[in-house]
Amino acid sequence: MNKTAVLKFSRLATSSKKRALKRITLNLTLDEAENLEKYCEHTGKPAIDVIRELIQALP
Repeated sequence: MNKTAVLKFSRLATSSKKRALKRITLNLTLDEAENLEKYCEHTGKPAIDVIRELIQALP
């Protein structure tokens, strides 16, 4: 059984420029979703921040 986490991003406007963001749909196994939830509970970080930090750490 797959559990789906949907991350929605909308367009954000700043006073000097517009920054387009993308919407990402992430399909996780139940084990992966539970692992992410446990990590978030342990660190106190929301899933979006954990995923964003992992992406930013990519070479």
